[in-house]
Amino acid sequence: MSNILELLQGVEVEWKPLGEVSKVLRGKRLTRDQLSNNNKFRVYHGGLEPLGYYEQSNRPANSVMVINVGASAGTVGYSEVEFWSSDGCFCIQHTELLNNKFLYYYLVGCQLLLRSKVRVAGIPTLDSTVVDKLIIPIPPLKIQAEIVRILDNFTELTAELTAELTARKKQYNYYRDQLLSFEFPSVGGVSEGRGGCDVEWKTLGDVFDIYAGGDVPKDALSDSETEEFNIPILSNGIGDKSLYGWTDKAKVNKPSLTISARGTIGWTSFRDKPFFPIVRLLVLTPKIKLNLKYAYYYMKTIENYYNVPQNGIPQLTKPMVKDVRFPIPYANDQEKSLAEQSHIVDILDKFDALTNSITEGLPREIALRQQQYEYYRELLLNFPKPVVEA
Repeated sequence: MSNILELLQGVEVEWKPLGEVSKVLRGKRLTRDQLSNNNKFRVYHGGLEPLGYYEQSNRPANSVMVINVGASAGTVGYSEVEFWSSDGCFCIQHTELLNNKFLYYYLVGCQLLLRSKVRVAGIPTLDSTVVDKLIIPIPPLKIQAEIVRILDNFTELTAELTAELTARKKQYNYYRDQLLSFEFPSVGGVSEGRGGCDVEWKTLGDVFDIYAGGDVPKDALSDSETEEFNIPILSNGIGDKSLYGWTDKAKVNKPSLTISARGTIGWTSFRDKPFFPIVRLLVLTPKIKLNLKYAYYYMKTIENYYNVPQNGIPQLTKPMVKDVRFPIPYANDQEKSLAEQSHIVDILDKFDALTNSITEGLPREIALRQQQYEYYRELLLNFPKPVVEA
């Protein structure tokens, strides 16, 4: 790294509008009946996920694209293979003055600027003149190539870690299903579980006190956590999106599960600290002795299987939840039952930490590598601008 930084010292860099050294190419729209998954070439329109596949390409490999319509307008992408550019995707014509990957890395740093120039009346649209007028640095090609080599190393490492995370998540789901896929009884309420143990099926209403969250505590509400207002107010949503605000008194003080009743219907969360639930959130507090984390992991396996009517606004209610079946291994022997539940939790906790934790495991490693990549991208592409530009 020190070699490239030394190499950058005193290097001559031209600054020119992108439109002076290359062309912003407009794509050509295709209709959906022209697309097929059996075709070879990806079609990009309004996003970096392919709209479909077409039998021809109109852009060469190693092309830089800028999405120009829709919610992703101003987003910069890069394709290492030939593709079809629709009219929602600008492409930058290849030029001998620029390494295409170098241009891509530089334009990624311009995304906030590009997005700020999007016209939002009607369909969000980015004009080609905005891209044409971007002032870009043009160092010698050998410098561009070396910068690309360094940044590619960071992105490749992140891609490898992301692929490993995907594989670990599949492994986690496999073991979770193996450990928690109990045979449902055809007669009575008992079936056979892992290792031949008896599994008794109770209803959630038998196992939990279930109630819905209430109104927002308007007289004791803060947008941020303070010494006085340190109890989270929770509604439906995933992760931090469930946080509505902060209050000074908890409504639920026992470890509990919550289930989203609207929007992300069925999404189950484990709550081991006091909180205040509000509308669109169901709370399940144990009324029998069990390992709540075991219950959480089981509930995650069924969160997409609630029978929610689709007429009107889809909503999960207490009556829909209370009769859902819940498995308890060794139900007639509490000590054995809790031991089996704890064993399952110990296994799944390890996978969960590896695949989901932001403080340990692969997500943390990926986040650190992404920060490192962004740091060096800014460092390597921060060429001094001419005084006249300043």
